[in-house]
Amino acid sequence: MSVTIHPSADVQTDRIGSGTTIWQNVVVLPGAEIGSEVNINAHCLVESDVVIGDRSTIKSGVYLWNGVSIGRDAFVGPNVTFTNDKFPR
Repeated sequence: MSVTIHPSADVQTDRIGSGTTIWQNVVVLPGAEIGSEVNINAHCLVESDVVIGDRSTIKSGVYLWNGVSIGRDAFVGPNVTFTNDKFPR
């Protein structure tokens, strides 16, 4: 299986498993690790220190900040917000 990346996506990592699909207007920064058969929907951001497990789905509008790790077979719904601020005000 090959990796499918939409032409408008800006994917700067080569750590992507086979069968993964990355849709339009997605930004993936260098160093991010994406498993096999992952589906990343439109308008998402994946920072450098992020791991996404095999067969996970990331729906539209999700931002995965440094330090976020998504397990295998996970579903992250549309516009879910993560934070990497351990002590928010």
